[in-house]
Amino acid sequence: MLISVYIPFIVTAVVAVVVPAVARRLPPRAAAWALACVAVVTAVGWAGALALLAFTGVAQIPEIAQEGRWSVAVLQAEDPVYLVVAAGSALVLATGVVSLVVAAVRQVRHLLWARRECARLPGDLELAVVDHGDPMAFALPGAPGRVVVSRGMLRCLGDVERDALFAHERAHLRGRHHLFQALWRLTAALNPLLRPLATAGGFVLERWADEEAAQRVGDRKAVAHAVGRAALASAASRRPVLAVNGGSVPQRVRALLGPPPARRSLPFVAGAVLLAVCCASLVNAASDSDQMLDRAQSAHFATHTATAGTLSMDLHRTDAARSLN
Repeated sequence: MLISVYIPFIVTAVVAVVVPAVARRLPPRAAAWALACVAVVTAVGWAGALALLAFTGVAQIPEIAQEGRWSVAVLQAEDPVYLVVAAGSALVLATGVVSLVVAAVRQVRHLLWARRECARLPGDLELAVVDHGDPMAFALPGAPGRVVVSRGMLRCLGDVERDALFAHERAHLRGRHHLFQALWRLTAALNPLLRPLATAGGFVLERWADEEAAQRVGDRKAVAHAVGRAALASAASRRPVLAVNGGSVPQRVRALLGPPPARRSLPFVAGAVLLAVCCASLVNAASDSDQMLDRAQSAHFATHTATAGTLSMDLHRTDAARSLN
């Protein structure tokens, strides 16, 4: 366990550095799903490794070993974990869990707020046009969700660009992109090293909606123009538009002006191998820890049995000596 328990940390560091840059170059829909899988697996691996380190170190405290009925000497001999490492792991894990709970509460509140806003919007159609001069356009998740567009935004775009705008925001609702965002935020709350995945995920979702809008409209340049004009209008009014969580507009426009992204299997295969290594190392570490505890408990039982036997023999000899006297 001493080596395998640290592999999830290494995998998480590699993922945080490499995966966001790679995901931006892949087909956005597949990239979004891949980022979601990577975030979940690495977050679980991170938390599991911290828990094993914390438990293995804390288990060597004599008082806890006495309650658990295992041998401290066996634990220290087979897998020594310094108390400072165990305490640090426990602190990081506790901080991550608290942060995860806070983030989960925020996500639930945001979803409830979005549903209330959907109910308050005028009309019962998916598209809701609000009488506001500032250019605004966003997808509001709910049951069902709504596409909200201001009259100020509609005045900034032509007919084809409006269709691109509507298709873009509908793609956010159809793909349930808010759930992807929530997942990335939760995993980043548990493990701060995964924050680059959340940032890359926001861009990938925008690219996903851009590509679906291009397919619906049938004109990639029109979607690129809509993205560019919406960004310029947003800069003038200082309000985010055409986005669930923003994205690099120049990169999005550049991608739309080119051909659709080609499918690549090598990054997904490499990512799958990396995640498999993370899972296998965590399972191996947990198995080693379980076997180590079994041996420690057996040693504790054998020691106490031998001690009890010795005491019994001593008492028997004492009673025999007394009988002779």
